[in-house]
Amino acid sequence: QVQLVESGGGLVQPGGSLRLSCVGFGSDFSFSVMGWYRQGPGKQRELVATIASGGSTYYADSVKGRFTISGDNAKNTVWLQMNTLEPEDTAVYYCNTNGRHGSSFRVNTYWGQGTQVTVSS
Repeated sequence: QVQLVESGGGLVQPGGSLRLSCVGFGSDFSFSVMGWYRQGPGKQRELVATIASGGSTYYADSVKGRFTISGDNAKNTVWLQMNTLEPEDTAVYYCNTNGRHGSSFRVNTYWGQGTQVTVSS
């Protein structure tokens, strides 16, 4: 099995910054893509940013220019640097990974437990 452990959430004032971390544990799993989703109060879960093992990244329009995703393949770790935070960024942030176990062709998806980010004065 695969486990994702997140850290770094908290309370921050508008305009402030936070850095989220996610470490993946699991033997013989590729962690091909790692990323972050979020779910705000009364909203559906939405994609924030992803990074592939080759380094390509994707950002939701709402966070472009403010958030930066980075990763370390050797450590199965991904970070999300969040700058110029807005109240609308308040949400539970979930780490996510897609990949394959061993030589299997099946793609599996795993989620972390979530970390709360609150942007408020």
